Amino acid sequence: MRLGEMERLRGELAEFVADVFGSLPRRDQRRWGECYLRGLMLDGRRKSIQPMAERLPDGNMQALQQFVSQSPWDPVPVRRRIAERLSHVVGPEVWVIDDVSFPKCGRASVGVARQYCGAVGKRANCQVAVSVHAATDTASCPLQWQLYLPREWTDAPERCRRAGVPDDVVHQEKWRLALGLLDTLAQWQLKAPVVVADAGYGVSTPFRLGLEERGLSYVLALAGKEVAHWEDVEPHQPAYGGLGPPTLARYRTPPRAVCVLAAEAGVERFTEVTWRQGSKGAMTSRFAVLTVRPAGKQSLAAAQEAGGGRNQWDGVLPARTLLVEWPDGQDTPTGYWVSNLPATTPAADLVRWAKMRWRIEHDYRELKHGLGLDHFEGRTWRGWHHHVTLVTAAQAFLTLRRLDPKVRTPA
Repeated sequence: MRLGEMERLRGELAEFVADVFGSLPRRDQRRWGECYLRGLMLDGRRKSIQPMAERLPDGNMQALQQFVSQSPWDPVPVRRRIAERLSHVVGPEVWVIDDVSFPKCGRASVGVARQYCGAVGKRANCQVAVSVHAATDTASCPLQWQLYLPREWTDAPERCRRAGVPDDVVHQEKWRLALGLLDTLAQWQLKAPVVVADAGYGVSTPFRLGLEERGLSYVLALAGKEVAHWEDVEPHQPAYGGLGPPTLARYRTPPRAVCVLAAEAGVERFTEVTWRQGSKGAMTSRFAVLTVRPAGKQSLAAAQEAGGGRNQWDGVLPARTLLVEWPDGQDTPTGYWVSNLPATTPAADLVRWAKMRWRIEHDYRELKHGLGLDHFEGRTWRGWHHHVTLVTAAQAFLTLRRLDPKVRTPA
């Protein structure tokens, strides 16, 4: 956005800032928050503090640095207000869970470690954050964030202290962080319509169980190697021999990979589904909706616990819906999703929700390339969360204007 256009939006931006930054206790904090948002939205290759301050007519590098890295304002109420406003305007069909990486040099930036970095497609020195986004086919926005801390950080208290990590922050797997974000959003009185995520989360049985315990519907990608039984396969109860504990019910055949089951179903089970209109025409492929019983050690342990314990369980694994994509011209299926929605759910709905996960790639392009999500040069926990919150606010303002340029008053 050019400076002249930014100046014409100053009044509208001031109204937005007064609303979403209303929790900030001091007027000067809100002033520098508005200034920082203008810096993020102005044209310019680099969105770190020094170049933004130089581009802004009222920019002050020292003041902006203090506001982002040292000022003790709480970002959570700001994120809550953004989430409330954007959920109301976007009207999401799904919530997308994902994680995003930030390549870094050195070891001092909070959470940085050598780990898989999606930004470069391999293991590299980076930070990783988990996010939840509200999405439709045409709009999306982040609702909440959490920085991932590897064990090498949480096992080094002095390192965490130098980076300002709160004492109560411990190492959690990304799927646990995602469930925590969903719990926070629920506390904000926001309800997920359908949760979708890539296979990094879909393959996690504890994550799927966590969603079910929270009463949430999901459509989660799988890798295809996860094992399951067909729905109609029943466990066998061997006769009791009279000695020792009773023999447990068991399936006569071992579970097989879902990619094998999908191919076994036969291409005739697949029908053509169009999930949306793209820039090059209708987006169409062939899909089948199957019913399977996910197996494996974690699924078995969860079913036994739900059935009253190992000796009380009837041996029946819960059935789940399996969505499979087999594009025309391919020799085998190429995509797999598991869902706790009934198999009677229209295939077009399941496909649209599954594919909507890719909408947030637009978010990441705008957040990174347009608004400098990964340009923050500070090293502290507070600074990182402040910067991410401000970038989210900038994208929220732009999203509100795109969806309804006349939206000026708080929703």
